Amino acid sequence: MNFIPAGANGLVDCFLLVKASNKKTSSKGDEYLDMTLSDKSGEINAKLWSYISSVHGEYQPGDIVKVRGTVSMYNGTEQLRIEKIRHSLPSDDVNADDLVASADYSGEEMFCELLSIAESFSDNDIKAIVTTLLKEHKEKLIYWPAAFKLHHAIRSGLMLHTLSIVRLCEKVCELYTFVDKELLIAGAILHDIAKTTEYEMTPSGLASGYTVRGNLIGHLAEGAMMIRETSNRLGIASEVPLLLEHMVLSHHGEPDFGAAVRPAFIEAELLSELDMLDARMFEMKEATFGVATGEFTGKMWSMDNRKLYNHGRESFEKETKLF
Repeated sequence: MNFIPAGANGLVDCFLLVKASNKKTSSKGDEYLDMTLSDKSGEINAKLWSYISSVHGEYQPGDIVKVRGTVSMYNGTEQLRIEKIRHSLPSDDVNADDLVASADYSGEEMFCELLSIAESFSDNDIKAIVTTLLKEHKEKLIYWPAAFKLHHAIRSGLMLHTLSIVRLCEKVCELYTFVDKELLIAGAILHDIAKTTEYEMTPSGLASGYTVRGNLIGHLAEGAMMIRETSNRLGIASEVPLLLEHMVLSHHGEPDFGAAVRPAFIEAELLSELDMLDARMFEMKEATFGVATGEFTGKMWSMDNRKLYNHGRESFEKETKLF
């Protein structure tokens, strides 16, 4: 998160949204709050030391809070030391929508584009499976994030991530004409659809944690089961459901990264690589945007603790162009 200090010495006095709040105990035995706070620019780890619930209050994901504190660097990452905190009041006239990071396009707009693409498929089995699943899960898909943390953890982030991969698929198929374009795009549309069962959500449209089912099953296995159940219900007897199930189960690439199996055919391999590409482009853009030209980010554990350099040759304010 790139906080613009409200005053000298990194002072901050603003309204923020609570993404996570956990009570912990320091090495000295004192309780403190370890929080993740956010606004449209991103999120920041925050600490409230010597925490007393009766004095400071209690906070849950989705709460809007007024915070005063100081931003400093800790292990190469910005951290907010909270000095004062309170819940927002009606008189503050603060809207959660003004604090929530969202995709550049509306979830409804991106969903309609994906549905239109699916409805144009010439393979009737692929068309039936994809359009049915999209329509049945539309209510969540149009605003669901693609992650609890890391890539596309924003409102409508799942649609942004999905449509971005579909656009990559379209370009790749122009080069590799031997690829089954409809199978690849269908896998891209469905690869993360079960994330709609994986997260606990706040009213603001951000994930606050994982559901029991998300922890026990996960979106890869759940997605494959959704495809199988839908195909059986539609009476589809071809190999198509099996191919789509494999693409969903293998799209993390390696078992160490959560894949149930490694990709076993071309379209599955392409989906895995394009999924990783889009996720990393989003993470790298967000991280690099937060540092000045000529500077490095802190170490990013999601990228093998690499530090990223902002060369300043292009603007990170430009959007991902989907239309």
